[in-house]
Amino acid sequence: MSARVEDCGDRLIIWNGNAEKRGALTPELYEAISEAMAKASETRIRAVIITSEGKFFCAGGDLNVLIERRNLSEPERRAKVDGLHDLVRSIRACPVPVIAAVEGGAAGAGLSLALACDMVVASEEAQFTAAYVKAGLVPDAGLTSALSRLLPRPLSMEMCLLGRPVMAKRFAELGAINRVTRVGKALEEALVLADTLASGPRAAQGAIRTLVANAYEATELEQLDAERDAMAHAAGADEAAEGIAAFLEKRKAEYR
Repeated sequence: MSARVEDCGDRLIIWNGNAEKRGALTPELYEAISEAMAKASETRIRAVIITSEGKFFCAGGDLNVLIERRNLSEPERRAKVDGLHDLVRSIRACPVPVIAAVEGGAAGAGLSLALACDMVVASEEAQFTAAYVKAGLVPDAGLTSALSRLLPRPLSMEMCLLGRPVMAKRFAELGAINRVTRVGKALEEALVLADTLASGPRAAQGAIRTLVANAYEATELEQLDAERDAMAHAAGADEAAEGIAAFLEKRKAEYR
């Protein structure tokens, strides 16, 4: 099986099982991510983790498949890319935080997939590579947008134009990923993050995800309006009542 979803009660783990091809994208992985995003709407789910069963998170598109697409018309090839982009959109629209647990590395669309997540945990030997140019291709799945938001322009250009990898430690120093762990421990650290998220206010976390994601495109005045509306809604919700009471009573909040 090249991909599967593990239901762990309050979290979902998406396993990319295409180890023989370094986690290259497969239709099964598309289906697993779509399944998880649909399940994430259930209120019991508090976080989603994407990881790999092999030693490499995701090498992006299968070049043999891309060779076959040369025989398609350009509109047909565009439709294939749209399928990948819909996957990224579904991750962005997920109602709960999504965490990437990266072992080995993420390349091409695999890097796009990792950076589409809200948080990234990577092992110290993981490499992040915008490898498209080495195959005469260009970035897709939102990679140029993600890199331009996260990194200085010269480094984004170097990654995309030269296809040179950036090690996890350097990526973390630049603020592009959240945690660097020992080899083999990325999922373990991602589960720790998921546990922390699971104890928090689910609806407020979802609203925060939306605010932060939209802040890149919104003007300051638009963002002020969005924050006003979100705060007005949150302040009247049960989560705020419990959170404020717990703070005043000097106890841990218990969100349901």
